Amino acid sequence: MVSLGALLTNLFSQTTNWLNNEHRLDLSLPALSEQLLSNKGEVTGLSLAQQILDKFESETAENQKAFFTTLATDFDLDITSLKDALQTYQAGADKASYHALMTAASSRRQTLFKKLNELPGATQRLVNMRKTLLGLLADTPELAVIDQDLQHLFTSWFNRGFLVLQPISWSSPAHILEKIIAYEAVHAIESWDDLRRRLQPRDRRCFAFFHPAMPGEPLIFVEIALSQDIPDSIQAILADRPDASEEAAPTTATFYSISNCQIGLAGISFGNSLIKTVVAELRREFESLTQFVTLSPLPQFARWLSRQTQEASDRDEAELTALAACYLIHEKTADGVPLDPVARFHLGNGALIHALHADADTSENGQSRSHGVMVNYLYDLKQLEANHQKFVTDGDIACSNKVKEKADSTRTRLQNSD
Repeated sequence: MVSLGALLTNLFSQTTNWLNNEHRLDLSLPALSEQLLSNKGEVTGLSLAQQILDKFESETAENQKAFFTTLATDFDLDITSLKDALQTYQAGADKASYHALMTAASSRRQTLFKKLNELPGATQRLVNMRKTLLGLLADTPELAVIDQDLQHLFTSWFNRGFLVLQPISWSSPAHILEKIIAYEAVHAIESWDDLRRRLQPRDRRCFAFFHPAMPGEPLIFVEIALSQDIPDSIQAILADRPDASEEAAPTTATFYSISNCQIGLAGISFGNSLIKTVVAELRREFESLTQFVTLSPLPQFARWLSRQTQEASDRDEAELTALAACYLIHEKTADGVPLDPVARFHLGNGALIHALHADADTSENGQSRSHGVMVNYLYDLKQLEANHQKFVTDGDIACSNKVKEKADSTRTRLQNSD
């Protein structure tokens, strides 16, 4: 049976070839965009969308930035029309006035992006366009209004109902496996043998979310180790091991790597849905599973620790894990959320901080980021919702008693030493 992705890819290719043979206008990107917004014909609209995306992708970085600047200023909200529409709606709310208000409340940029997205294959290209835009925001914050529009649209286009969960195995198509190698963001995949060790054994699983409009492009994927115990070393998980076919049924599923694949989809949350969907899949396959945990990095722990008085090399394992507990639970951003981004993600999902392990990541990256310390977040399925609500409402961090004791005593000691 031909897959949906293959059918879409073939359709995109045929449509693109046909549009490339259409008459192309020698106009600037803003002029082409105005043409598209005023166009009423579907065929002409597709041709204009093709020309805009082709021209943008072939432009220099300077010209791309200039186009974004024009989008921010000349394709913004019409404030006068918005005020008039609001007054009309307030005077008498009906279907027509509500429609007029919603139309006025949407910028011309949003309408442009929606029209561009009607072109087959345009979704990926708009994601790439946002990737370019994100690289400009630090120096040109006035372009953030464009990012707000794109993020608003992507949140709708990439909602959970459109996402497709697919298992990734050693027998998956080569182009998918190449993407997994390229996009792995936590523990680099050094070779095809390294990838095989993560996918081929019976006690390993990998799942990814895909979107029908971006066939062959994973959005996010998670790597999983199945075992009898909660692991305390990433090297043990990644090492070459004997075949696990004779081992007892697994009781623990460990999510040891979660990688977002598309920079242009930054801020669009997939991880929570991915973990919950994968948990359901694993429970169907393995009735013996009773624990779902992570083995996660602490990416900013070393930076935080460098601001303390004593060198990390002078601290023993117990001291490092105690400091890590304090860092995870008590160190907050100006907004009052945990300083550690991985902690924010898992705690926001309703997980709890279960245990900390020293010397858990002996890689160069693990040592530089967190002095080898890693953490298990426990996904207690019966407590997820309650933990989530307490975290988002009151900032309460769920953790084991042992971790809390370490965190509190270390915080007191650090305060007394100041």
